[in-house]
Amino acid sequence: MRQLYLAATGQNRGKTTTALGLLNGFLERGLRAGFMKPVGQRTVIDHGEPADEDAVLMHETFDLPEPYSAMSPIHIPRGFTKAYIAGEVVEDLAALVARAGATFARHDVLLVEGTGHAGVGAVIGLSNATVAALLGAPAIIVSEGGVGRPIDEIVLNAALFRDHGVHVAGAIVNKVDLDAQPGIASVIERGLAPYGIPLLGTLPVRPILSNPTLEMILEGVHGELLHPGPDLERVIDGVAIGAMEPGHMLERVGPGTLVIVPGDREDVILTLTTAHLMGPAGSADPGEFIGAGGRTNVAGHEGAAIGLVLTGGYRPRQAVIDAIRRADLFATLVREDTYSVASEVHDLLVKTHPADIEKIEEIKRLVAENLDVDRILAVATEAPSPPA
Repeated sequence: MRQLYLAATGQNRGKTTTALGLLNGFLERGLRAGFMKPVGQRTVIDHGEPADEDAVLMHETFDLPEPYSAMSPIHIPRGFTKAYIAGEVVEDLAALVARAGATFARHDVLLVEGTGHAGVGAVIGLSNATVAALLGAPAIIVSEGGVGRPIDEIVLNAALFRDHGVHVAGAIVNKVDLDAQPGIASVIERGLAPYGIPLLGTLPVRPILSNPTLEMILEGVHGELLHPGPDLERVIDGVAIGAMEPGHMLERVGPGTLVIVPGDREDVILTLTTAHLMGPAGSADPGEFIGAGGRTNVAGHEGAAIGLVLTGGYRPRQAVIDAIRRADLFATLVREDTYSVASEVHDLLVKTHPADIEKIEEIKRLVAENLDVDRILAVATEAPSPPA
């Protein structure tokens, strides 16, 4: 069995995107391919079993037959690291990983996805570098767009893998603006060459891969739906926090912006609904809207926001809710404070879920068109024989 360890230089670099596309490429080539996330930090329950959410994504997307106990053997719940340091965790975690890896012995190739940068997991004795060494898998390191930053990050992470005896097979750089920097791949390739790290490819930036739909927002924040808007499948263009004067708020939002705002900031809410109704040509009655925060000129504004997440559990007056509905804006009410909700939405901006059919298909196309899957498959190495 050949195997690859897909690592990253940090969170949200595109490791799961790359893993999904590569696994699809392996399966399309008729290979019996498996997926494993040895150490998971984001555990969900699927079919009654705990598993890391990335293992669930691969399991559901590709209908993989292996049990979650093999695909996702170790989970790190809250308090686990303190318990480990205190000597309260008695399980042999390394043995769990080794047994899970052995489950795939009859496969043609095993794709192993790490967690965070090379050192993540060291606190429990299972850093990415340690796990890759344990499995005998070469590492491919994923970073994101730029020049100096990805090279610096890749070289730093490669050093830890090599210190553990792990072969660094190459790097992939994600979220590259190829239109703005048409020769960037050659620059990065030359920058990595002195460190003996081949560039295995780049992936261009795609907004759909970073931004969720309104339906995903609703499910992610567990809110009460006040109004669905015209299309829950609409992908948001960005997020803004409604914590400033209404006039300043209008300067920071556009027709695709999701605004997170306390439910008692009726001045901001009504200004946004009015601007949305007026549109670029002033389709509503022109003039000024007078809200709780004073007079805010919205005439001629290009239209504001695609929807609202109202925080703090503060339900606006019925007249305000009616205005939201007249404007046909998506709106959901949540109990959490604005900061907590913004953090939840940020997580949604970068994660892929099994229900994201359009996003998953785009990932498959993106990897197939931009990465040489056969070249990447060629750097996979045979897993070492288990000890007698």
